[in-house]
Amino acid sequence: MYKEEHFTDSIYYKLEQTAKYCRYLGIQLFQKFNIPMSVEEFAAMDVITANDGICQRELAKIILKDRANTGRILKSLENKGYIERMADTKNNRLVRKMKPTPEGIKCTFETSEKLREHISKIPKVFSEDDKKNLMELLKKFRIYLEKEVEMKI
Repeated sequence: MYKEEHFTDSIYYKLEQTAKYCRYLGIQLFQKFNIPMSVEEFAAMDVITANDGICQRELAKIILKDRANTGRILKSLENKGYIERMADTKNNRLVRKMKPTPEGIKCTFETSEKLREHISKIPKVFSEDDKKNLMELLKKFRIYLEKEVEMKI
């Protein structure tokens, strides 16, 4: 049985450490490929492209950003011409919904292709079964954390 002696031996720390490496890799790839948006903007664009008409609150929950940061990301994407925002109502409340522009869809697709192409060249660390198992374990852990963590988004 594995014994945690220090916080740095815990699964929480190991996941955070791995996430930071993934984040730094993402930043480096976006710079290398001269991608005209940030990693956060790309994550938002990916969600908006897959969920045409999504509202800001739903987007914030998916990308795990508070409303202020989500608003900042959306303003930047709108200024770049990648999304359009329009007013709508939901449960008798005014909400702002987003949809990608043709330019936003094109940029998101091209970025996805560049990232996919690069990632496919990385040596295979995991077998397909390992990847599937890891994804299932991470989902199981995330579901547990969602019940334990209070997030104000």
